[in-house]
Amino acid sequence: MRSPNAHDVARLYSAHDERHGFRGMLGSIDCMHWEWRNCPVALKGQYTMGDHKKPTLMLEAVASYDLWIWHAFFGMASSNNDINVLNQSPIFDKLKNGTFPSAPFEVNGHEHSKGYYHADGIYPDWATLVKGYSCPTEEPTIKFTRFQASARKDVERAFGVLQGRFHIIRLASRSMSVNRMRRVMECCLILHNMILEDNDFALSKWEERFTTEEMENGMERIRNRRRDRDIIAREIRDRDLHNQLTEDLVEHIWNLPPTFRNAN
Repeated sequence: MRSPNAHDVARLYSAHDERHGFRGMLGSIDCMHWEWRNCPVALKGQYTMGDHKKPTLMLEAVASYDLWIWHAFFGMASSNNDINVLNQSPIFDKLKNGTFPSAPFEVNGHEHSKGYYHADGIYPDWATLVKGYSCPTEEPTIKFTRFQASARKDVERAFGVLQGRFHIIRLASRSMSVNRMRRVMECCLILHNMILEDNDFALSKWEERFTTEEMENGMERIRNRRRDRDIIAREIRDRDLHNQLTEDLVEHIWNLPPTFRNAN
């Protein structure tokens, strides 16, 4: 359950560019619900959402093409939506603190300093999130939306594989404790990643952890960028950067050769 290091980011960029056609893509983000069968009566209103009918807890996760789950945030009541979960999630904490690997990339002649995640339409227009168009009318935007929807299925596939491997989280939980459910979910996520790595499906490699030089460079970035935490936080939520990134990706996807086929 570690975050990507510099080697992993390079592999993620290369694999997603090759399979989906998206440069700078780190993965896909979405939420999954785990039904809570023995939810106390006093908490049912808090943990029940209109379209689920039964109490559930939410899991926010980021998965890459190889189904490795790089980030997980579990335990939010289902009365929240994906935006509420994102606002309380620690997904961008390392980016704000300067401990996430520097990963600039170039697309359509413009350089972008931060990788991004594919998300569905409910997510906000942030510079680190890419969404499809709700009503595309032109050929480039139609093609982009089709490719984006296909790339976003990575996290959906990861949820399906996770529930298929561990029936305990596919069925309704009989636990009376949120903390116990959280430990079970974390255990299943770690075992899921271990299975991927043991079967040699994971893009990351166990032997390639942070080197001493990378650790020193990371600490230097922390010292240099901690004072810029607020600036980075504003950049993450910058709608103009989001629009510029989307326009660049639309142009890039449109110019892909006709022989390119999205992997999904």
